[in-house]
Amino acid sequence: MEMTSRVAAVLGPTNTGKTHYAIERMLGYRTGMIGLPLRLLAREVYDKIVAARGPSVVALVTGEERIVPPRAAYWVCTVEAMPEGMGTDFVAIDEIQLCADPERGHVFTDRLLRMRGTHETLFMGADTMRGPIAALVPGCEFLRRERMSQLAYSGSKKISRLQSRSAIVGFSVENVYAIAELLRRQKGGAAVVMGALSPRTRNAQVELYQNGEVDYLVATDAIGMGLNLDIDHVAFSSLTKFDGRRMRPLAPNELAQIAGRAGRGMSHGTFGVTGEAPPLEEEVAEAICNHRFTPIRKLQWRNSKLAFGSPDSLIASLEASTDDEILVKAREADDLKALKELSSRAEVRARASDARSVQLLWDVCRIPDFRGISHAEHAGLLDVIFGHLHERGTVPDDFLARQVHRIDRTDGDIDTLSKRLAYIRTWTYVAQRKGWTHDEEHWRDRTRAVEDRVSDALHERLTQRFVDRRTSVLLRRLKQKEALLAEVNDKGEVTVEGEFVGQLEGFRFRQDKDAKGEEAKTLKSASLQALAPHFHLRADRFYNAPDTEIDFTEQGGLMWGDQAVGKLEKGDDPLKPRVVAFVDDEAGPDVRQKVERRLQHFIDRKIASLFEPLMNLQRDETLSGLAKGFAFRMIEAMGILPRAEVAGEVKSLDQDARGALRKHGMRFGQFTIFMPLLLKPAPTRLRLVLWSLAQGRDIFPEAPPPGLVTVPAEAGTSAADFAAMGYRKAGARAIRIDMLERLADLLRPEDSRGGFEAKADMLSITGLTLEQFADLMDGLGYRAEKGERVKQKAVDQTVPTDEGVAHQDTVPPEEPGAENADAPVFDAGQPDAVEPGAITEQAEPVTEETPVEEITDHGEAPIAAEPAQPQDEVPVDKVSDEEVPVGTAPDEELAGPELEVFYTFTWAGNRGNQRGGKPQGKGRGGPPKGKGKGKRPPQGQKAQNYTAKPERKERIDPDNPFAAALSGFKSKS
Repeated sequence: MEMTSRVAAVLGPTNTGKTHYAIERMLGYRTGMIGLPLRLLAREVYDKIVAARGPSVVALVTGEERIVPPRAAYWVCTVEAMPEGMGTDFVAIDEIQLCADPERGHVFTDRLLRMRGTHETLFMGADTMRGPIAALVPGCEFLRRERMSQLAYSGSKKISRLQSRSAIVGFSVENVYAIAELLRRQKGGAAVVMGALSPRTRNAQVELYQNGEVDYLVATDAIGMGLNLDIDHVAFSSLTKFDGRRMRPLAPNELAQIAGRAGRGMSHGTFGVTGEAPPLEEEVAEAICNHRFTPIRKLQWRNSKLAFGSPDSLIASLEASTDDEILVKAREADDLKALKELSSRAEVRARASDARSVQLLWDVCRIPDFRGISHAEHAGLLDVIFGHLHERGTVPDDFLARQVHRIDRTDGDIDTLSKRLAYIRTWTYVAQRKGWTHDEEHWRDRTRAVEDRVSDALHERLTQRFVDRRTSVLLRRLKQKEALLAEVNDKGEVTVEGEFVGQLEGFRFRQDKDAKGEEAKTLKSASLQALAPHFHLRADRFYNAPDTEIDFTEQGGLMWGDQAVGKLEKGDDPLKPRVVAFVDDEAGPDVRQKVERRLQHFIDRKIASLFEPLMNLQRDETLSGLAKGFAFRMIEAMGILPRAEVAGEVKSLDQDARGALRKHGMRFGQFTIFMPLLLKPAPTRLRLVLWSLAQGRDIFPEAPPPGLVTVPAEAGTSAADFAAMGYRKAGARAIRIDMLERLADLLRPEDSRGGFEAKADMLSITGLTLEQFADLMDGLGYRAEKGERVKQKAVDQTVPTDEGVAHQDTVPPEEPGAENADAPVFDAGQPDAVEPGAITEQAEPVTEETPVEEITDHGEAPIAAEPAQPQDEVPVDKVSDEEVPVGTAPDEELAGPELEVFYTFTWAGNRGNQRGGKPQGKGRGGPPKGKGKGKRPPQGQKAQNYTAKPERKERIDPDNPFAAALSGFKSKS
């Protein structure tokens, strides 16, 4: 008995399993065919059936893809590509509500009216199609399927606040890309799904979302057509779309079709709006939640009975109207536009002279405009293809090869690759048409291979641009609440779960500068969580590190190798600065305390080591009275006291007190009271830091290079700064205080009133030229008068070599008491000045100690000053004849006397002298006004030949115990 064909309509909202039901029904028959609205969905269904029955019995037919095995029993097609006259047992049409679509509706209506299976026909779609189907398909059985999960409206939310597993829907490529870029920065990235993508690209993008690499999907309304994805929330970024002719608002049933993608299986879903989209009206949201929409009353229709007698008759049949009140003539489609354009061309009309040629022309006009450039350009391409097919029967291989070869490239950005993909789809469509190419299998494979390569490249570019794998990986692991694995290499570079996140500098994490916004927050959160154990391990290693690995900078920073780990701040005691550790709060209080303790131990030991003389002075309990107070002043000044500041206290010290202080290495110089060991480079560097902290300075002066006797007196550097460095400013330069005392020893025997010239030893210890020395003396309170005289010829003499001759870098100590001859300390303008003839304290020579420049740290050799070299002297043998002035005598006998420059120095009172006294020497102070007996030396003669007054008798040094005893003995006698 012959079975009657069953026709049924399975209607209901999304997520009711309608497509799955149709597949099961089809596989229950020997043969079957299912028509789907999208190429993407067709590929998805094809893969499912292949998995169930194997590829040998499943065919895939779309506009651009044709896989037809010899024993094909089940056909998966796009609705437009469904072959007619197959006579399969089962036929199904999905998303049948598209009969009302202005663009494609006439194709679905044609399948509704004419496509039938020999045993069963199913129509799947929205319940709004019940009325039209009942009217147009008599005897149709209706099956109602309810949604398996609930759908709720959640209102408007910012994109940054959208929950994970959300799909954001846009209706233009630009909108989709903008949203995806925003999600990349804030959420780690998004997958992109659009109808224009190839199945290969789309599947790769969907896989990113499905496997959890990204938690967000940005798509066009293509996802509303049956794509089954794990979506919890759908957000509309717009409520209008361009339908090919105009911008129009989306109908509630269209919104419901897309919103229904939220919630799969038994999982509930939500939908809402985001971005610039306004909130949904209450009645619209309620209709979507309850699946109640206005029934469809009109279906798009186009005549399927075509007349191929001529182009005009074909156009007329396509534009025919219908008398059915449910059907409405479809608007002019792209294929009809192309037919009209080509028919207007004389050459095409000449070719389309019979039914077969008109049929071919119509087939060519149905090639979709994948490129979307312009209607005229698309018509031009169709004209070329029609000409080849009509003239040769096939598209020439060389022509097709050129077109495909031009597209077969994978370089370029997203837009470039998208255009290539659109272009290759045209030739893929051509290659799929039976009989249009000479070697169909070759060109199908070739065009498919090019499309796959371009698709892969496009997927790669989309992923590079819209997916930040680093952030997405870290977000996923954070949500899973699993322990993150962090690694820190020897350069301090931090990777978490294999992704570079930043740099670890000491105990502070510096995250990657490229990260911004939400991405930066995610990176920091994940990084600090993963770095927690590393902070503790590093703190333990730092605590046990030797002092040689730690150092301080000249600006008070504390370094562990090349990494900053803290800084010094002012403490209650200048010699006990406070330590501030650079430790991230996330590292925890234990790490911070451990780092601070280690740094405090380091700086305390460093001060105790480099300032040992001061520490010994501080701990000396035998000091008392004035000596103890003076020791406190010296400790407070960190080993350097300008004598002018403590002149009164110095006078008050008796011999015992001075002796007790001298035991600690204290030197009472004419200009400065100091401790020579603290002038070494390392203590000087530390003293500048501690002194600057005590002064509350923001910028600390830097220590001069080790070994320099004098340094330039740079503008902006105060006398106090130089004093902290261990120097005294004098003119354009500053001289180290120990060398200044040695210079004072050399100046003491000179006639400072009558005038004297600089000795070689004076220039040697300062390392200055004569002009520089004159400026230095001017800064010390001397007047320097420049003169010229005839240079004396040197007499024949044996020049001593370095062998056996000691370099007199210092003045040898004199016999006790000898240093006091004619030795007044300061001029009358100084606080501790004395009258002529009074017994004064003699500034002790510094020569009993090794010069500071010879006691450099780490065995460094002192920087010796090189002899001054004339800058403008040119060797005679290098002067050309042209450079010799006219009239110059060529021989020495004809030349005039050679002149030399010299300076005569006299004491100028306190002019220009900074907190210092006149060096002791002959003629201190001079006689009262009007009683002077001295004369200035005549121009050109040496000052040594003139004396201001007779030399005084030897004076007794009150600091010398033997001299003091001798004085007492004389007074008794």
